[in-house]
Amino acid sequence: MNRTKRYLVISLSVIAIMFSLGSQSGAKTKISQKTLKFTDVKTQTAEFIGYNNSIKLTPEQEKLKTDVLSKIPAPCCTEYSIATCCCPCNLAKSVWGLSKYAIVNLNYDAKKLNDAVLEWIKFTHTNGFAGDSCSKGRCGAPFAQDGCGGMKEGEIVF
Repeated sequence: MNRTKRYLVISLSVIAIMFSLGSQSGAKTKISQKTLKFTDVKTQTAEFIGYNNSIKLTPEQEKLKTDVLSKIPAPCCTEYSIATCCCPCNLAKSVWGLSKYAIVNLNYDAKKLNDAVLEWIKFTHTNGFAGDSCSKGRCGAPFAQDGCGGMKEGEIVF
């Protein structure tokens, strides 16, 4: 084999190995992104509200979201489910966006979605919600003070 052909074979082999390693590392990254991690209430509330506005669900995905969220009482007004809440407060919109993201981007089923939503609600107010924030006028209070985080997306109350 002449020098040019040998160089070409070696180059193609190196490229093939690099491509293989790159796709393997990409697969690991994808797997690690298959679960939600709650790390920062302020950042993630805004992020999830953004998903609520930007992610569109198919009818089947919307049914999954509604079925799951209809079984979870709204933390700020337990006479309603978090699927509807009594109004579109920032807490509810964050749950709706988280749900859309988990269904579309992480392919969550009903169980995983339910668990993620309950974990998020607990993360937003570790002492637990009383369930009467709206009826007691605490819609404008931060989550950590048993509130809804406000009503305006651009003015989330922390």
